[in-house]
Formats: sequence, structure tokens, C-alpha cells
Amino acid sequence: MSEYELDARRLLCPMPVIKTQNKVKELAVGDILSVICTDPGVLSDIPAWARINGHELVGSYENDTEITITIRVGS
Repeated sequence: MSEYELDARRLLCPMPVIKTQNKVKELAVGDILSVICTDPGVLSDIPAWARINGHELVGSYENDTEITITIRVGS
């Protein structure tokens, strides 16, 4: 298992989800991907995408300007 980070700052929907999807295709099952975003829509979009595609939401964290969503790549 490896950990990766994806910078999706300053991107608006649907680009954070598309970039997440493209990055996950490069990863192995069990890898962890943290996506850093500024669009608040990702709080619902990325978890929904992950659930539909068999990935696990590990957690999310918000500060004043950024949102980090962490997922574990499923099969």
C-alpha cells in the first residue's frame, strides 16, 4: 500500500472528480489517495463517486480555504 496526494485546488466541479478518477486508475488496490480541493462541492461529489465505484472514504478534513478528502482504492 502506498499513499498519494492529488492537488485539485482552484478546480470547479466536475474537474476534481475527473482528476480523482484518472489518478485512481494509476493506483493499486489498497492505495490511499488524498485529494486537496477548494471547491466545497467535493464534500458530496467525491464520496458519492467513491461509493459508486467501490472505493472507501477514509475521511475528510476542512480548514478555512481547503478541503482534503482521503479515499482507499477498491477493486
